[in-house]
Amino acid sequence: MEVSQPQISSQLENLSLPQLQRKYIFPADYFFSLLHRIKTIGNSEDLEAYEQRKLGIFNQLNFFQIVTLFLIAITGLLLNNQLPAFAWLVTCLPAFVSVVVLYLNKIFKYDAARIVYFMFYPFLTCVVYLYGINPGFNLFFILYGILSVFFLRDTGYMVFSISFSMVSYFVLTVVLKEYQYPLEVISKGLYMVNQGLAILFIFYGLYLIKNENSLYQLFILDKNKILQEKNIQITEQAEKLNETANLLKKQTEELTELNGLKNKLFSVVSHDLKAPLHALRQLFTNVHEKNIPFSHLHKAIPEVVKDLNYTTELMENLLHWARTQMQAENIHTQKADIGKLIAEVLQLVRLQLERKKIKIDFHESKNIFVTMDKDMIHLVMRNLVSNAIKFTPAYGHITVGIQENHQFVEVYVMDNGTGMDADSIRKINNKDFFTTKGTANETGTGLGLMLCKEYLARNNAQLHIESNPGTGSSFSFSLPKSS
Repeated sequence: MEVSQPQISSQLENLSLPQLQRKYIFPADYFFSLLHRIKTIGNSEDLEAYEQRKLGIFNQLNFFQIVTLFLIAITGLLLNNQLPAFAWLVTCLPAFVSVVVLYLNKIFKYDAARIVYFMFYPFLTCVVYLYGINPGFNLFFILYGILSVFFLRDTGYMVFSISFSMVSYFVLTVVLKEYQYPLEVISKGLYMVNQGLAILFIFYGLYLIKNENSLYQLFILDKNKILQEKNIQITEQAEKLNETANLLKKQTEELTELNGLKNKLFSVVSHDLKAPLHALRQLFTNVHEKNIPFSHLHKAIPEVVKDLNYTTELMENLLHWARTQMQAENIHTQKADIGKLIAEVLQLVRLQLERKKIKIDFHESKNIFVTMDKDMIHLVMRNLVSNAIKFTPAYGHITVGIQENHQFVEVYVMDNGTGMDADSIRKINNKDFFTTKGTANETGTGLGLMLCKEYLARNNAQLHIESNPGTGSSFSFSLPKSS
């Protein structure tokens, strides 16, 4: 019955692509598909990647040994009548070992499969030779020894397998040279084929081992690279977390310190504001309710003025401190004449100097420019000079000076007042909140020097203090020189 071309085309159109692929499989595709199935016999996710590769090599070798031995047996049966059929069947005995090995791998008995292979394969090959047949398989003993090194994990089994294979090779090849069925004589060509197959198997086994090891090394390198990248990411994240933790710790310490300072400050403010306000209220109450002579009123006013001066200074410093806390990062640096700024400060404290008859030395140097926040340094100088006046006795002496070098300008305030001991200097440097009375019983909050240190720090400067009790004090700081 003939089938027309249109009918063939119609049948092909009715087949889907997967059906066409199943219907028309190329021999090479079938071979590689079969080889993949052989390699994956007994493969399990529980096995490590390296063990999976070793299992694939082991399955391939056993499969090709089965095929090879049966082909040799069939070839001998078909091409030569000088060797009994039973003898050819005996030569196939080792192939049954490979069948058992593949079955054991399939049921996940990996260790048993390897022991069976390396114990019974050499043994049954010996049986073939002892039966009187020399098929040219003697080089297979070398193959068993090589493969045992790669596949057997137990050192005892490995040593036994190598020893058994090498002893068998020596005895069957060197000692026993006379065989009833020498294939070399019966069929020289087939004997050479068998020897060639043995050599081929040795090289093929070594190639598979080397190839799989190379692939596994690449796999390990890729895996290590991925792990290294992840480790770098984890390290970076850990560093970020550590930085965040350190920042939080620092902020916690700053908040704790600020909270303590706030509590001390409120305590001082609530206490120190009472005296001047009560005195002022009492003065006005007496003026309003009683007929106070002018002479008495004239005597009371200086004390009230002194208290009000203290209150004014307190409120100014308090307002500056509050501003520094609310505008922590705000600083407006500019090029300014430091000599002119100091002259302005001294003009502001002129009345304080006159009241205590204190002499102040300052030789104004013009055109000495520095980079600074002018308002902050103005407050620093005013506090340092006021502090010097406070702790210098009447008719004392204060020196304000400027020293230049190539990069910085140093400003200092020196007095011959009461001075400070080492413990007081330590408290100032540690920002401990404390205050002492001046030579004319002037009061203070201790806030001024704390503001000086904070403002100088924002201008990249530090407050240096040198002092000894009874000999006076020296306060200095340096600012970057401006071109």
